[in-house]
This record gives sequence, structure tokens and C-alpha cells, in this order.
Amino acid sequence: MTDDNGLAESESEILARVAWYYYHDGLTQNEIGNRLNLNRIKVSRLLEMGRRTGVIDVKINSRYQRCMELEDVLRRRYGLAEAYVIPALAGEQESVRLGQAAAQFLMQRLRPGDLLAAGWGATVSSTIQKLGHVANERGIGLVSMTGGVGTYVDGMRAANWGANVHLVPAPLVVGDPDVARALSTEPAIRNLLDMALDATYQLVGIGELTQSSTVVRSGYVSPDEVEPLRRKGAVGDILCRFYDREGRVLDLPFHERVIGVRLEALAQSSKVVAVAGGAGKLGGIRAALLGKFASILVTDETTAEALVTEKEEKR
Repeated sequence: MTDDNGLAESESEILARVAWYYYHDGLTQNEIGNRLNLNRIKVSRLLEMGRRTGVIDVKINSRYQRCMELEDVLRRRYGLAEAYVIPALAGEQESVRLGQAAAQFLMQRLRPGDLLAAGWGATVSSTIQKLGHVANERGIGLVSMTGGVGTYVDGMRAANWGANVHLVPAPLVVGDPDVARALSTEPAIRNLLDMALDATYQLVGIGELTQSSTVVRSGYVSPDEVEPLRRKGAVGDILCRFYDREGRVLDLPFHERVIGVRLEALAQSSKVVAVAGGAGKLGGIRAALLGKFASILVTDETTAEALVTEKEEKR
């Protein structure tokens, strides 16, 4: 005689008891084996059989359950190595919450002596601030991915980041493309940009293209340039380099004046952590994932839901 799952009655009963003792009573597999006169391997196989046949249906009652479901969908849909989604919460500054999340993600993975390469922007700066004490304890180094020393200093000062900090000694954007080319080929700068690409992880933010975006507020793009960039197809930027909705880097004269890692080179790395969220950045985030500019995404639940829904609608 078999049950609804095709298991013999005796096997069905012992599986049910193993599951009850393990999930309800909190016994270890060894303790269950001793109680039922089974070896630990047999207990483990019964638990696996229970999950596979549906006898065991584990439900996680947590606000993080949907976040973990979204992480799985994002990984498969966009070919990500990892996704890290935090619950949607109202009333907190998004860059601060996402910075905390990115710092938590990196704290779990950075090992003593590792090197972190960082882009610039409010969320990245917030992440650096939260990482300071861990960096000091573990001797983690920091290298900038662009010029613009001032964009990094505030975050590091607040983090009290210790030694082993390497900043590209140049502006982020210069007025003359020839000057940018000359500076980029200087050994001191070239070596740092190569170091950034070889770092354990590269941390970047994703910018939107609006009058209030960081790249505009910082003065690198004037408010009058926003609409012309949009007409050329720009939907977002990473490291002050713009790309279109399909994740293709735009051919812009502006890019020839930027000193920093190029997105084409960044796309070759398997450890790029992009941290971004918000309705205004949705198009930029999706395009960045399509362009493979990041292999790891840290975002919030609302943004993750929209990324999943948007992808389904465009099929």
C-alpha cells in the first residue's frame, strides 16, 4: 500500500516522523537517527526525499521571503552572479539604506588583505562610510575607479578609513580631450586604474539622467545638457559614462574628457557590485544589467519587483 506521494506506508510514516523531529522538535540528524535507529545518512536522504516529493513544504514567515524570491528571479533573468534585495521601507533615505545593504553584503565577503575598488556618488559614499571599521580591522585596501579626489574624500573621512588607500590623482572630467588622454596614460594613473580592475570587488552606483541627478548636481554635466543626452539615447551612467536602454555605451565626445575606468573594461570583471534603487533609476539599472556592467546587484524590493515586471512585459 502506498500513500499519495507514491511512498510505501512504512516509509511514509518514518519520513513523517523524521520531518517532525527535525523541523518541529529541532532535533539534529544524529539525534533523530539515534531515536529511530537510523544512520545520519539515511536521515539526510529521507529529509531530501520529503522536500523532493512535497511531503515537506517549508514556509518562511518573514518579510525577507519575497526579497529572497526576487533575488532568485533576478539572478536567472539577468544572468547575475548574485542579487541582494532589501525590504521596501518608507521614511528612510534610499541612498543610506542601500549603502547599508551594500556594506553588509561586502562585509560578508571581503577577507583580510582584500582590495575594494569604488566608484563615486551618494550611495557608494554611504557604503564606504559603513565599511570603515571593517576595513581597518581586516586591512582592506581601497582604490578609486575615477579621478575626482574630492568625490571620495568625504566618504573616507566619515568612515575613518585607515591606510592602504589609493586615489587617482586627477580630476574626474577635464575640459580638453587631449589632456584627458595624456593624464590617462601617465604611469601613476594607469597603474591605479589597472589596480581597480584587478580588485577583489568593484563597487559602483548607477545614475539617472535628470536635472537633480548627482552628475548634474556635481557640475560634471550642465542642466542644459540633460535633454540633448536623452535625445541621443542616454538612460543612465556609471562612472560618468552614459549608455542607452539596451546597455550600449554611447559614442559621446564627453566621454573623451572623463578620467576613469571604461565601461567596456568593467564589463569584463565578474565581481562588479552595482548598488542602486528607486523608480527614477529603473531604466538605468535595467540597461546596466543588459549591458553586463555589473554581475552583482544590490537593490530594494520595490525596484526588484519593477525590474521583474518590466522584463516580463517586454517579452
